[in-house]
Amino acid sequence: MKNHKILLLLLLSVFAACCSQQQARRPVSHSEGTFMKESAERNKKLIAGEEGKIDSIIKSNPNQKYIGSKKGYYYTYIKQNATDTIRPKKGDIAYFNYELSDLDGNIIYSELELRPQEYHVDKEQKIMMGLRHGIKLMHKNETVKFLFPSHMGYGYHGDNRRIGHNQPLICTVTLTDIKPENQTTSE
Repeated sequence: MKNHKILLLLLLSVFAACCSQQQARRPVSHSEGTFMKESAERNKKLIAGEEGKIDSIIKSNPNQKYIGSKKGYYYTYIKQNATDTIRPKKGDIAYFNYELSDLDGNIIYSELELRPQEYHVDKEQKIMMGLRHGIKLMHKNETVKFLFPSHMGYGYHGDNRRIGHNQPLICTVTLTDIKPENQTTSE
């Protein structure tokens, strides 16, 4: 009987411990503090600095007409194809060559190193964001020079090789061909 009382007492204490709820600890939130404000200010300064450098490149080349995109980058035609009206669209395959330089004109990756590229428009993410948008502005056999702020290039991380973090880029692209996706599979 004594064992039954001990067992009953033990079960009641376990049951009482399970039923009593502990108050959950709340996570520490940084969104209310200065962290978010400081981060936003750093990003504003970074963007303003990059825009200033890009603006000085544009002003130093008054004979070259630069066009501002809605995405925040600028471009100019080196070789324009005014007779063609077809541009790459979703699903097409764009064939192109390109070269990457820093804003001082120092080549980071040459066209030879980057070899001809094949890009399935809007169906893959293997190229930087600015180039994905820029290719859709081009016609076959055009060469365009793009001035990309870092957020349209490789962003905060860079490419972990030659492109540093938050590095704006000059990208010179030649679109060599455009093929509809269904045409390339039947060849």
